[in-house]
This record gives sequence, C-alpha cells and structure tokens, in this order.
Amino acid sequence: YRNSLSLALLLVVLALPQAAAAQAGALKGLDATIERAMRAWGVPGVAVAVVKDGKVVHARGYGVRELGKPEQVDERTLFAIGSTSKAFTAAALAMLVDEGRISWDDRVVDRLPGFQLYDPYVTREIRIRDLLSHSSGLPRGDRLWYASDFDRAEVLRRVRFLKPAWSFRSRYGYQNIMFLAAGQIIPEVTGKSWDEFVAERIFTPLGMRESNTSTTELRGRSNVATPHVKLDGQVRPVAWRNIDNIGPAGSITSNAIEMAQWVRLQLDEGMYDGRRLISAQQIREMHAPQIVMPMDDQTRELYPETHFLAYGLAWFLRDYRGRKLVGHGGAIDGMRAEVMLVPEEKLGIIVLTNLGGTSFPVAIVYTILDRYLGPRDKDWSALLLEQQKATEKRAAERWRQREEQRAQGTSPSLPLAAYAGTYADSLYGEVRIAAEGDRLVARAGSNFTGDLEHWHHDTFLARWRDPVLGRTFLTFRLSADGRVEAVAVEGLAEFGRVRESAAASTSR
Repeated sequence: YRNSLSLALLLVVLALPQAAAAQAGALKGLDATIERAMRAWGVPGVAVAVVKDGKVVHARGYGVRELGKPEQVDERTLFAIGSTSKAFTAAALAMLVDEGRISWDDRVVDRLPGFQLYDPYVTREIRIRDLLSHSSGLPRGDRLWYASDFDRAEVLRRVRFLKPAWSFRSRYGYQNIMFLAAGQIIPEVTGKSWDEFVAERIFTPLGMRESNTSTTELRGRSNVATPHVKLDGQVRPVAWRNIDNIGPAGSITSNAIEMAQWVRLQLDEGMYDGRRLISAQQIREMHAPQIVMPMDDQTRELYPETHFLAYGLAWFLRDYRGRKLVGHGGAIDGMRAEVMLVPEEKLGIIVLTNLGGTSFPVAIVYTILDRYLGPRDKDWSALLLEQQKATEKRAAERWRQREEQRAQGTSPSLPLAAYAGTYADSLYGEVRIAAEGDRLVARAGSNFTGDLEHWHHDTFLARWRDPVLGRTFLTFRLSADGRVEAVAVEGLAEFGRVRESAAASTSR
C-alpha cells in the first residue's frame, strides 16, 4: 500500500511540470496572434480570458476603448455581452428549480399570469423549457423591442400578435422575446426583478462587482468600452443601445475577468470556491441537447469534424475534434462577445469586443481551442475574415440588383401631404408620417426617425438618422378611391392608416 501511494504521489509530482509546460505552450505567442488578427479585422479593442482546470490562466485587454482616444482596454473594461446573458437567465431559473419553486416543465401560463401567444394551443402547452430552447415556433419579431419605447410588460403583451412561422416544437428558431418571458417568471415567483435576482444570486457570490444588467448603470464609470460599427467602409464609434426592455435575453454588461468567474462556475458544475450555487444536475440539464439544429453547407465546410448541432437551455452545443462544446455568442449595437466551454478539458474561453457585425471573437475562440486540443494548420482569422468579406460582397450585390430593378421616371401617385398620417399595427405599434417642407419624414417611437426618399411609384426609402438603424423601404397602398389606406414596412408588416377621429381618440 505504501509503495503504491508513493508511486501515485511521484506520478502527480512529475505531472505538474508537464502540465505547466503544456499551459505555457498553449498560451505562447497568443498576444501577438490576437493583435495581428485585430489589425486584419479592424477591431478597436478586445478583452480575452482563458480558464483552465479551475484557474484563470489568461486575462488581458488589447487595443483601445474608443478609436482616436488613448485609453487602453484591460481585463476589467466593461463590454456588452449581448445574448450570452441568456445563460444567466437560465441559471437563475435553475436555482429556483433546485429550490423546488418551479420545474423546467411547468406550463408558462401557470407561472406568468396573462401570458398569451397567437396560437391558443401553444399558449396553453408551452413550458419553461420551451422558452429557453427556441422551440416556440415563433419568428424573431425583434423590432417589437429593438430601439422601441415598449417596456418589458408591453413587449410581452404584444407578442400575442406575432404569428408563428412554423409548428410548435417542430424546429429550432431563435427567439429573444421568449427569454424575456422566462426572465419575467422570476419576479412572479420571488417578488424580485430579474435584475435584482441575477445581481444577488449570481453576480455577488461570484465577485462580479462591476457587472450589471443595464446601460443606465454605466454612468460615472470610467473603464467602459465604446461600441463601434462599420459604416461606409469605416469603423466608427456609436452610442450604447439601451435594451432593458429585453433584459433577460441580452442586456448584461461585464468584463473578461468577471466573466471568467462565471465560466469557472459552469465548468465546476455549479460550484464556486467551495460553495454550491447550482446543483450539478441542473448544470447538466442546461448543457444537454433540448432541440436539434440543422447544419448548413457552410458550417460543414468550416467545421468538418462537427457531427451535430443542438441547443440546450440557453447554450449552443456541438462536437469539435471529439469534444463537446458548450457556448454562446452575443451581439448588440457595436459590441460582439463569445463564451465557449469545453467541459471535458475543464477549459473556458471568453472574448469581448467593441466592434459589432464581426466574427472576430469566433476566430479567437477557435484559435485558442486548437492551441489546447493540439496544433493544426488552420488560420481561423483568415478563414472567417474571407467568409465575412464574401457575405458583405453578396449584400452589396443584392443592393446593386435592387437599384437596377428601380423603375425610372415614376413619381408618387399623390401629393406628399396626402401620405402624412398615423399608421398602426397591433404588434409593432405606430409609424407616423409627416410632410416637412418638400419631403416626408417617418417616425416610430423615439429612436426611429427617417427621411423618406422617393424610390419609385408609391415606394419610399427611409434613411434613418441614427446610422446604425440603416435604411428601410416603405410602400404605401391606395384604396380604389385613391386614398392612402396603409403602408407596408419592409421586413415588418403592413400598418393600417388611422383616421383622424380614431387617432384623436387614441391620443386622449
């Protein structure tokens, strides 16, 4: 027995330097690799953290918080983490499952009074598990909340008007509003808001002192990254977008070192520094496939080792080089994040950037993965950058084709003033069209204000004054007697014209 024990101790001692050497090898030259990729992608700033075997082995910032300013990004610089917030909502609910206060398979209507979807059967049968696994059958409907003035309660009230795109539980379909519904179960059960519960039960025990659930909490803080987007080929700083109205789906702000503590909790199956916050059973349930995801040709080409894609409870799941990956990305105006776990390797990676619309964080994640899983001749940054440029080229080609199809020499059917008025949709609310001088101006809430340029016939192009919002086609429909009846907003719905008497009644 003594000889066996001595041999075991000797093997452990011998393994320690080997493990340290492997760790150093995986991280060797990483800084230079990240900085080189940043230059190629035009990323202003990034923060990266790596967790291995329960320890934070790398946490660093690169680049600047805002282009044109000297302040550097470090491991404590705050970024929006976007939809990686969803896993915090699932974890909060897992705590309530552990306490016996809810079950994953509780009917939503039993936990969220007043909850209603378009289909009465789905309203009655949808479960908490369905909310967290994108199996509701609903399309995204993101303009209901994005840059809108509706609060959480109003977003949830209006979702009853969102028509299903396919059958309930028949396929995966990403859906932010269902995560809002999941988060709103928390105050119904606990009496505390989603924000309060996440701060008290997750941020505080993990020591995530700077992390928060609202951009309103960034006021007065200095170490904060500025969002950036690429407009007309140039990377430009833009304002933070407040998305409190969809908070449980994506409003958390955090930094690399604090997100590393969150990753430690996940990799240690709910334990953190010797304290259990979530049961191992519930961590495994969140990391288990709930619905199968289709794999397209582009994914097969990029990841030939991947055999399955699935979604758990707020986590994307796949296999890669013989290991199970548990991860999620996040994106909101001017920010992009990626969190990846490799439970078998006790490995976690966090990448936070202040440039939106980029696959750069994915490239860094897979670069680090390959450093730990074994070197290979694959330049993820070059591959994904080439893919992104091809996507941008296709978008430019589609716009060119749209311009070619534009009918020349047409004019609006009516004087511009005839198009002015209020148009309403039960789901998305109101669009107000006003004649201002020699042009029309469209307004939808406090964020969407666009100048209308005549395109052809009764179609106008709205160029939104907030450049992040881009441009949208509006097509007016006339009745048989030549009056304007409705306006179709491309990608949303047809908004019916509200007659003056009805509009006045509504305003009162």
